[in-house]
Amino acid sequence: MGIKRIMSTSLVTVSMDDPLSGIKEIFDRHAFHHVLVVEEGRLVGVISDRDLLKALSPHLGTASETTRDLASLNRRAHQIMSRKLITLGGDATILDAIEIFNRYPISCIPIVDDADCPVGIVSWRDILKVIHSKGALPG
Repeated sequence: MGIKRIMSTSLVTVSMDDPLSGIKEIFDRHAFHHVLVVEEGRLVGVISDRDLLKALSPHLGTASETTRDLASLNRRAHQIMSRKLITLGGDATILDAIEIFNRYPISCIPIVDDADCPVGIVSWRDILKVIHSKGALPG
């Protein structure tokens, strides 16, 4: 089965200089776990919700919040994004994606066109949904 059948095409992208405050708002409002970082339309990085949590002060929004804690919201996307990207093209299969998830400690695979522009994204959760819907697992 082709990756295009399961990839999400509702992409949310940010630029390298977007502040973490805006990225936090995106994650707070939506039920997804990754944003793609683009520059001139080309994929240059990925930020997961876990990357953001690690970069922000745990004291934000608490009684012990300080100016320094608030300053963590002013950091920029390029400071926390993953740069060593593993991508697939639109002609890839679900088995290609499974092989990548088994080989690398990543939680999403951006799908890009020939110009490295993002056209979709697949997470391991997407693959589990397909396996579950096809009844491929016993039980």
